[in-house]
Amino acid sequence: MKTIIIEDEKPAARLLQRKLEKLDIEVGVMLHSVEEALDWFSKNEHPDLIFLDIQLSDGLSFEIFEKVEIKSAVIFTTAYDEYALRAFKLNSIDYLLKPIDEDDLEVAVSKFKARLPKQETNSRDFGMDFEQIKKMLTNPFEKNYKKRFTVKIGQHLKVISIDEIECFFSENKGTYLHTFDNRNYLIECTLELLEQELDPVDFFRISRKFIIPLKAIKEIVLYSNSRLKVILPSFKEEDVIVSREKVSDFKTWIG
Repeated sequence: MKTIIIEDEKPAARLLQRKLEKLDIEVGVMLHSVEEALDWFSKNEHPDLIFLDIQLSDGLSFEIFEKVEIKSAVIFTTAYDEYALRAFKLNSIDYLLKPIDEDDLEVAVSKFKARLPKQETNSRDFGMDFEQIKKMLTNPFEKNYKKRFTVKIGQHLKVISIDEIECFFSENKGTYLHTFDNRNYLIECTLELLEQELDPVDFFRISRKFIIPLKAIKEIVLYSNSRLKVILPSFKEEDVIVSREKVSDFKTWIG
């Protein structure tokens, strides 16, 4: 299996090479720029697998795919945030967020090997759509926010629309969504991740414990220590408090 690394930071490239060697993956070539990669692809047979950094010293790596029809599978190695990553995770084998975890690397390589018998190395078979990648990277604020959640109820799965959610809250190391019909559902997500997945126009994290949607605010009252208390339609388990350090941003958010 022919494998190359395209990475502008040479120490990072060498470190990745050593990690791949532990997985019995031999790296034949390491390239460090868009220009160098274009020249190499024009003169050599395309590899089976490319480990590709997004931002190279002389530009973004999708420029390579605009000029050369790449017939290889790609595993991204990138420091880009998860919103951009999601755009192309579906269009490649996998992505690895720097610093690269060895377990994640092994999983990504296994995904690639699992596809080899059926699809070999045709880029179309791996579902790569670099126009989508380009669009996401050049328009980082055009994000697709979460529209629904799937929760498990016994042996069943239930889909809950974002419009049904009155708030999100954390309790006993778990994260829950609370619906307008006064039900709680455990979700496999943290509030930190939810902050990134929810549209900030509609949702605001008022404290370490709560994220609320604008549409669920029934009333806002003054609370102790310069804080605010939010009254929601059905959530009565405890007071929903805007922390003092969030009050200013909260007021700006509600307009």
